[in-house]
Amino acid sequence: MVADCTTLWNDCLQIIRESVGEENYNTWFQPIVPLQIQNDVLTVQVPSQFFYEWLEDNYVPVLRKAITKVLGPGGRLEYSVVVDSGSPMSPPVTVNYPNGTGVKRQSLNNQVADGDYSPFTFKALNPQTVNSRLNPNYTFDNFVEGDCNRLARSAGLAVAKKPGTTSFNPLMLYGGVGVGKTHLVQAIGNEIKANMPEKIVLYVDQNDFTTQFLNALQNHKLQEFQNFYLQVDLLILDDVQFLAGREKTQEMFFHIFNQLHQSGKQIIMTSDCPPRDMKGFQERLLSRFKWGLTADLQEPDFETKLAIIHRKMQADGISIPTEVAEYLAYSVDTNLRDMEGVLNSLIFHATLLKREIDLELAREVLKNIIKEIQADVSVDFIQKTVADYFKVDVEAMKGKAKKREIVIPRQVAMYFCKRYTQLTLALIGENFGGRDHSTVIHALESVEDMMKTDAHFKSSVEELGRKLKLRMN
Repeated sequence: MVADCTTLWNDCLQIIRESVGEENYNTWFQPIVPLQIQNDVLTVQVPSQFFYEWLEDNYVPVLRKAITKVLGPGGRLEYSVVVDSGSPMSPPVTVNYPNGTGVKRQSLNNQVADGDYSPFTFKALNPQTVNSRLNPNYTFDNFVEGDCNRLARSAGLAVAKKPGTTSFNPLMLYGGVGVGKTHLVQAIGNEIKANMPEKIVLYVDQNDFTTQFLNALQNHKLQEFQNFYLQVDLLILDDVQFLAGREKTQEMFFHIFNQLHQSGKQIIMTSDCPPRDMKGFQERLLSRFKWGLTADLQEPDFETKLAIIHRKMQADGISIPTEVAEYLAYSVDTNLRDMEGVLNSLIFHATLLKREIDLELAREVLKNIIKEIQADVSVDFIQKTVADYFKVDVEAMKGKAKKREIVIPRQVAMYFCKRYTQLTLALIGENFGGRDHSTVIHALESVEDMMKTDAHFKSSVEELGRKLKLRMN
């Protein structure tokens, strides 16, 4: 079979050589390697995606003439395109393009020239009809920017303006649950769709990608699966970390990634950790994840939470008192999804009970949602626990001393009073020598800032938190 396909391709080359000239023949046809002949389909290997596209854009008539003369009217070519040259330890990686009825492939439009065709078939996607799987509610306008996400948002905007042409390809966004990764990547997709309607945009999470791949594998439709993804201009893969350990799925994604990247298409991924911390991935795939920009999204700070709360309530046409917004911003310290759930519950209770949204209602709602607030801890207990931990006098902590060794325990105690009691900021201040509302806010912000920059301090606060929780349980 190898000899047969070689002979057939040599016959094609004789016809091609007469039509293209010696220099073009040596450049574009000598490097082609025949692989097999099956059912009038001749498979040949070309060394790169660029090489393949050049043949399709410049030599379709010549190829058609040769294939028809050697194989007959039903003859077709199948291309095996090298997308990774491999290494001494691993063979080259190729992607096959399918044979078929002879529709001319066009990269940017899907028009077919009358009377002209390519030896290979390409089922073209229509950007207007492809389901991008995007939520239209996720936009840059309603994505609240803060210190926690500024880099990621800026990179996202740059990609949205020039997909595939910036150095942010791929763009990898990582962070914990509910920090806004999905919102941001879908905002990028929606922005591109709105401003570049000719682009094919696709959002898919890892679970759906894996399921589609397995279905294609079981139904012998891997080529159709691959061809679909290779036409996408912006591919967004959410929760890529769950591809860990899935060797076959990783192999397919590796091929798709390479093809899209080489074609100047944009790739965006999200993960719960940076590539350097991912386990269960092929090294060559991880190396590609690092080609572009990796940016993290962190838990939102106090100001960002406040902005999110006000933005959400305004979108629902509801006014929320400042003290209620502050109470929620400090009390819900898990993630933004939990915050949204709390706000939805608050709105529901206010509507159902026909009550104004106030601090009392907010406390009642949080009692049923946030476990940490179910069991109250006294201010006295918090002050004593913190004072003992830092080895300072409780009265000094409540007094007017401004020495750092007193100020820090005082601020930490205020921080835990906000987390583990239902006192307003004003009442917390009263319990610390009659300090005002703004002093308590400053204390809470200072603790949060120090936890971000001082690992030892963060460890101390977390240890204190565990001590206080033991009392609550």
